[in-house]
Amino acid sequence: MKIKRNLIRVSHEVFEFLTKQVRKASYFVVMCLILLFSTGNSFGQDTTKTVPDGTEGVVFTVRPVDTILVDKKKDLPPNEFEGTHSTFRIGLGYIGDYSVYSQSDVFKQQMDSAGLELKNKYKTRDFRILASGRFLKTKRYIAWKFAYMYDGDKGTWMVRESGLTIGVPELAGHIFVGRTKEGFSMIKVMNGHSGLTNERQMALDPIPILADGIKWFGYLPKSRIFWNLGYYNDLTSKGQGFSTFEWQTVARVGWMPINKPKENEIFHIAANLRYARPNDGKFTIKSRPESNPAPQIINTGQFEASKSGSYGAEAYYSKNGFMIGSEVMTHNFYSSKAGDHQFFGGDAIISYLFTGAKRPYNTVGSIYGFVPVKKSVFKRGLGEIEGIIRVSTFNLNDGNILGGKFTRITPMINWYLAKFLRWEFIYGYGVLERYNLKGNVQFFETRIQVTVM
Repeated sequence: MKIKRNLIRVSHEVFEFLTKQVRKASYFVVMCLILLFSTGNSFGQDTTKTVPDGTEGVVFTVRPVDTILVDKKKDLPPNEFEGTHSTFRIGLGYIGDYSVYSQSDVFKQQMDSAGLELKNKYKTRDFRILASGRFLKTKRYIAWKFAYMYDGDKGTWMVRESGLTIGVPELAGHIFVGRTKEGFSMIKVMNGHSGLTNERQMALDPIPILADGIKWFGYLPKSRIFWNLGYYNDLTSKGQGFSTFEWQTVARVGWMPINKPKENEIFHIAANLRYARPNDGKFTIKSRPESNPAPQIINTGQFEASKSGSYGAEAYYSKNGFMIGSEVMTHNFYSSKAGDHQFFGGDAIISYLFTGAKRPYNTVGSIYGFVPVKKSVFKRGLGEIEGIIRVSTFNLNDGNILGGKFTRITPMINWYLAKFLRWEFIYGYGVLERYNLKGNVQFFETRIQVTVM
């Protein structure tokens, strides 16, 4: 136990050093933004074929400058328009879940002890509306984005990713300023509508879904190194449900040993680092069993935590319709008053697209995107069908904190009926270890998802 505490203390000191470096980088990025709006030099628009609409993998297609306006309007998506100074794209998304649970007697006993109940029901997960565009007459690439979402869990409306994306070819990437996802983990960065499974793994739950601040993300084609560095605080988000930290610094840095887009073969590995200060020196970790209508069945309760450090690793390989990947992470919380705590989790996933589609990879954000549909069911096609199996676990037991451990295996089918319509068929088998008991639960779920982005 003493060795474990010493290791945690050493990791604390390492994170102290890393956060100073990341914050220095953040200050450097701020200075670049000041120079951006004060300089008289012309850098020119980005000439790449696609440029980011925010940080979640959605992109704009850049047309040649000398293309006549009529032709430019012809190849615009139906939900995108072009004005004098900016393009304008509108979008929306809806996700609804229906879940049925089969619980063992021991699991029901555990739920009784926690004061919880799993109910068979349909639930709206979220409904979102989006607007975005890219400015046409600026010296460099600048795009704007605004998103507003109804959170079915909390029953409230909230601002989602909103802000400015600025091209900085001098720094081999882009800078986002505003509200966005922190950048810890590929799955947490990806648009929620493009995810591989119905829900993100449980071990990502301590990381807030959103944060307000600045993010620098980029990719070097020759060395195939990618990154995002971010600094965030609660100056504009304090009191909102997702804002559980006063400030946080985040780094995601990776390398692509294989990047062969023509052969549809990708392999990337990355490290994720995060250092933060919880609100009011306290924190609570709680997690659902990867089923949105279900309650949070593992829960640490509130504990003392003056600082927090998380580190993780991810690896993904894909070729044609096949993909395999894994993410593991540890969340450390430090307190001189009540001692330190460490919580571990991770997952492994295998996916295969049976109908010949290939999940695209975007090096702008170093994430996978939406599955393209060759021929939708509305054009007498089959759409695209994907089979997935995932194993995940999250352990919230450490020292005097007995929040429970949950492990789940999830085979599922994604049916992409059209570009805008996805239907999921999900089975899950989970084991809960809590209150000195081990109970099991089965999930029978389906999700309908409408996406126009």
